Amino acid sequence: MTKIEFWQGNTACAEGALAAGCQFFAGYPITPSTEVAEHIAAKLPKRNGVFVQMEDEIASMAAIIGASWTGARAMTSTSGPGFSLMMENIGFAAMTETPCVIVNVQRGGPSTGQPTMAAQGDMMQCRFGSHGDYSIIALAPATVQEMYELTAKSFNLADQYRVPVFLMADEIVGHMRERITLPDKIEQVPRRELEKGVLPFHPNENLIPGFATFGKGHGVHVTGLTHDERGYPCTTNPNVHAHLVKRLVDKIENARTAIADYDVINPDAEKVFVSYGAPVRTVQQVLHDRNTEDIGFLRLRTIWPFAEDALKKFKNVREFLVPELNMGQIAREIERHVNVPVISLPKLGGDLHLPEELEAALVVNR
Repeated sequence: MTKIEFWQGNTACAEGALAAGCQFFAGYPITPSTEVAEHIAAKLPKRNGVFVQMEDEIASMAAIIGASWTGARAMTSTSGPGFSLMMENIGFAAMTETPCVIVNVQRGGPSTGQPTMAAQGDMMQCRFGSHGDYSIIALAPATVQEMYELTAKSFNLADQYRVPVFLMADEIVGHMRERITLPDKIEQVPRRELEKGVLPFHPNENLIPGFATFGKGHGVHVTGLTHDERGYPCTTNPNVHAHLVKRLVDKIENARTAIADYDVINPDAEKVFVSYGAPVRTVQQVLHDRNTEDIGFLRLRTIWPFAEDALKKFKNVREFLVPELNMGQIAREIERHVNVPVISLPKLGGDLHLPEELEAALVVNR
């Protein structure tokens, strides 16, 4: 039987993690994500889980990587400055194919910036923040309901693809309070265990190795160095490195259609909004007020890998309009995939776009 609650976004995030079977959380307090840690700290030990407040975000990321290798579903949460500190260990998680969930409730930057104000300035950082080539998965909630649902989904994606998964929220969604409908249960998709006799990093047909959980009889060497399928360092062989890195990228990029999550509204429109996170709410208000089909809307929940095929759903589009709480990070990504104008509608300072601002953009770009 479903249940109705009235929750803050960060609370819904913590509850989504618990419903998904999160067993370990390590983090360090930082505005505007602290409520995630506070809530899960109170609840996780009662469910035989472990909460640890670490000395900093570097250690937090390291701790969830270690917990994941023991078989635990592990998560941390942070915001901009802490996210930057995590980047080296995020690269380690990508190289070692460690499933884990990183929640970033974004705030204004760079540096310490605006701790209590919203932004979406970390979208490119989550994709390319650590050095080298790799691919990740990133989701962006626009409602409290999605803070719950997409957090839970993040754990399944992390385990399925053996990859760090990012929940890229923002201060507006993290701190708003809304009605939320809780399902009876959340489906849990377990990671695939390493089969007996198979090398620890030997991939299946989907380019994903089985997981050699520590303490279950497997002998496995886990290293951030370039390694062969045994897990042994092999740093001077160009072919081994190229094969490994290409696989780390392709296992996600080849699955972009399966991972994609978006809504297409009014696909015959000539003017199309594209948005994710909190700006979705303003676009929805504009469409509601107009009550017409002359404006289209691509509403993204999955940001990485980018759902480029979704753009092709709008056969008559003459321009895409992209409201973001940054200087146009995803607008530039859209430009790579289309042959029509992409109008970036940036908003900085922490406030959400107003409906009249988006209406004005429609008129200017008529």
